[in-house]
Amino acid sequence: MPATTDRTILVVEDDPRLYRSLCRQLEEAGYATLPVFDGKMAQRAIRNSRFHLVLLDLSLPEVDGFKLTEEIRCRDRNTPVIILTAFGDMDSKLNAFQLGADDYLVKPVHFQELLAKVKVFLKRAESHPLEVEHIEVADLRIDLQRKTVERAGQAIELTPKEFHLLACLARNKGRVLSKDDLAEQVWDNAYGVSNNTIEVYISFLRSKVDKGHEQPLIHTKHGFGYALDDHPA
Repeated sequence: MPATTDRTILVVEDDPRLYRSLCRQLEEAGYATLPVFDGKMAQRAIRNSRFHLVLLDLSLPEVDGFKLTEEIRCRDRNTPVIILTAFGDMDSKLNAFQLGADDYLVKPVHFQELLAKVKVFLKRAESHPLEVEHIEVADLRIDLQRKTVERAGQAIELTPKEFHLLACLARNKGRVLSKDDLAEQVWDNAYGVSNNTIEVYISFLRSKVDKGHEQPLIHTKHGFGYALDDHPA
C-alpha cells in the first residue's frame, strides 16, 4: 500500500524479518519508509536526507545506535528518535536518553504500541506553537525559536526532551507542576510515562542548569512536583 502522507520514517535495523515487517506495517499505516541495515548506511542517509522520524536499533554493524543518536542530534535537535533494541538494562536506556533519544522500547515490541508513539512524536514535532520567542528567568535565557539555552551567558547543551521539559517549567514560572502535569505536557502522557523517568530528566536538567551556580532555579516541592523560579516561596 503506498504512503498517504509525505512523512518519511528512517528504519535502521539489521534484522531482515523485522525491518521488512516494520516497513510494511508503517506503509500500511500511511507512512513512507527508508530501511537501512547498518550504521554506515544510516550515516549516509542522515547526512544526505531529512526524515520526519527515526526508528533506531542500538546493536548495528559498523556504527552502533548510540553513535548514530549522537550524530542525529548534532545535526538536528528536533527529529524524533525512537530506540528499538534488545538491550533492556538501565545503563543503555539512560545513555540513549542522554544522547537525545525521545523514547526507548525493548524488543519484542507490539506494533500498535509503536504506531501510537510514532503518531504522538510526529504530531509534537509538527506542531510547536511558540507564543513567545524567548523566556528569561534570572540569568537563564531560553530561545524557543532557535531551541537554545544560556545561563549567565554560557551556552547549555540540552537534548530535545530536556529542552521541552525546561521550556514547560519556564512557561509556568513559579507554578508547581506535578509529575502528571509534566507527563501530559511534555510526554503527552504516552502510555503513562513513569515517575522515575520524570525524576531522571529533572536530575539531568539540574546538573546542566543549576550545577555550578549559587542560585538554584529548579525546585522540588515534596509531594507536589517541580517549579522553575528565581524567587521560590
